[in-house]
Amino acid sequence: MSGQARFMLVVSPLMEHSPAFDRAALLAKAEDAALHIVAFDYLEGLATAGMVNEKALEQMRIGYVERHRQWLEEQARPLRKIGVHVTTEVVWVENPLEEILIHLKEQPMDVLIKALEHPSRLSRLLFTPLDVHLLRECPVPLHFVSHATHALPRKIVAAVDPFHRDDHYKSFNDRILHEASKLASACNAELDLVYAYDLSSISADEFGFDNGSTFFSSGKNKTLFDAQEAAFNELAERNGIAPEQRHMIMGSPTRVLTRYADTYDTDVIVMGRIGHRGMGRLIGSTVEHLLYKMPCSVWVVYTERLDE
Repeated sequence: MSGQARFMLVVSPLMEHSPAFDRAALLAKAEDAALHIVAFDYLEGLATAGMVNEKALEQMRIGYVERHRQWLEEQARPLRKIGVHVTTEVVWVENPLEEILIHLKEQPMDVLIKALEHPSRLSRLLFTPLDVHLLRECPVPLHFVSHATHALPRKIVAAVDPFHRDDHYKSFNDRILHEASKLASACNAELDLVYAYDLSSISADEFGFDNGSTFFSSGKNKTLFDAQEAAFNELAERNGIAPEQRHMIMGSPTRVLTRYADTYDTDVIVMGRIGHRGMGRLIGSTVEHLLYKMPCSVWVVYTERLDE
């Protein structure tokens, strides 16, 4: 099994069967991957129960972890029946982020799959959710499952930004497309390529244009548009994306991608995330801004900062 792909599904400590279970199972089946399901348990009320002594409290924790382990095994049985190699694990830990990163270091995975949690906006302002921490620190591709209409994706979109002179960005866009193409091939899904370009803070739809290219009136703007279009088409051709699958749309990435995903019933959008430090890390990335706005699941490909 050394050459077999390995997927890791992180599940809730509350013993809930989310759509992420079905997505992980069918993806593992489609890609002939082993699936490791792990729950990082920590219930505040149980962990800090003040009405029982330490020995009784420890027995309660052990009992809960064992019940969760048995529950996970029940979820795993039907997956094994369809031919997926499944292992399960339950860990009692207060800080799941640290434990997840340790797991990924000790047991390298090809992708980490998790149901996207939807905390309130106030909660996100006061506390950084686990999903955002993972987005910033997870060293492997991340698949956040949300609004999963189809357990196995039927429509996949690769979001790229090819207009960079740095060759590192060129290879990163190729990685995004490689991940998206591999996923689409395994799922027998449609794949579209989208580039949301924005030459200024003013987008074409504010001027009533359906096609961004009609917005240009000056020679400089036309030259810039032509250069972006050439870079986009070169990326698409290099990766075997047919012309009818290519979509260059003017506007901010957040607006363009959310509208596109909603309009065309997208199941998964594959995006890239570049690691940032200092102020850039605090401000966040395009993926962070999109994570809770997308009407579909998100697959994130990571790379370290490209200018270092």
